[in-house]
Amino acid sequence: MQTITKNQRNYLRKIANPLKPTVMLGKQGFTDQIIEKIAHELDAHELIKVRFLEFKDERKQITEAILEETGSALVGLIGNVAILYRQQADPERRTIMLPGIV
Repeated sequence: MQTITKNQRNYLRKIANPLKPTVMLGKQGFTDQIIEKIAHELDAHELIKVRFLEFKDERKQITEAILEETGSALVGLIGNVAILYRQQADPERRTIMLPGIV
C-alpha cells in the first residue's frame, strides 16, 4: 500500500474534485473483475473515484481490501465515494506531480 503525506492528500483531493467516478461497485460486489478494473483505471489515470452503489455499510472494509490488492493509497472516503491514488510506475507516463517529491 502506498503512503502519502497530509499535504499530498490535500493536493490530490483538490485535483479529484471535478472527477467523475470511473468504477461502480454494485450488485456483483467485490470481485476479481472489480480489482482488475480498478488496477487498469489506476494505471491509466493515477487518480480515480470508486462509487459504492451497494454494500454501503461495508465500504470501509472493502476500501481497505482494494488498497491492499491494488497497492494504492486512500485519498479520501467521502460518503459513498472512495478516492484512490497510485503513482504511475513509468516516469514518462506520470501526469500528477505530488508536492514534496523531487
